[in-house]
Order: sequence, then structure tokens, then C-alpha cells
Amino acid sequence: QVQLVESGGGLVQPGGSLRLSCAASGSTLDHYGVAWFRQAPGKEREGILCISSGGGTILYADSVTGRFSISRDNAKNTVYLQMISLKPEDTAVYYCATRRNFCRRDDWEYNYWGQGTQVTVSS
Repeated sequence: QVQLVESGGGLVQPGGSLRLSCAASGSTLDHYGVAWFRQAPGKEREGILCISSGGGTILYADSVTGRFSISRDNAKNTVYLQMISLKPEDTAVYYCATRRNFCRRDDWEYNYWGQGTQVTVSS
């Protein structure tokens, strides 16, 4: 059983930056792929980025190309989502999720989820 806790969300002005953290407990993340998803009001949850157990990254949302990046620190059992040049349309609840080894695009493929952290981009 893996427990995930996201943190780092908040209110930021357009053009600003945030770094979200996804801290795991109950198991090490060494053998897990970890993805970030987001869900804006009235919209379906979408995958953003994923990092596999081997460290490879996959981009699922073209809208964040060049602005968002994902990384992991296995020593801290934490995965990060670095977000720069934030736009109002990035406003959403951001979730991290994990599954064994490989990344998958669809949210139903993930076994464990955090509770989400709100990101609001507004002036």
C-alpha cells in the first residue's frame, strides 16, 4: 500500500512558478512510475507528465511543453512537478498517482492517488 501526499500548490500570478511535491509513504517509489494529473472545474482529469521507475519521462499534455517538468528523488521518496510560466488555464487541482514500473496515459491504470493540491493562476 502506497500513500501519496501532494503539497506546494497555491495562488500564483500568471508567469509565475510553483513546484509541487508528491511524497510517498508505505513503500518506496523505486519500482513505481509516478504521474501528475490535473482536473480543472467542469473538465475531465488529464494526464500531464509521468516518470517511470527507470527515470524516463513521458509528456501527456502538449499544453505544458517547455513549461512543466517532472523529476524524482528516490532518497526522499518524492516526485516533483516543476511548473514555470504559469497561465490561468493551468488552474486546477493537481494529483499525483502511482503504479508499478511503467507509465500509462489513462488515470484508471493507476492504483494509488494523493488527495490533490489546488493551483490557482490569477492576477
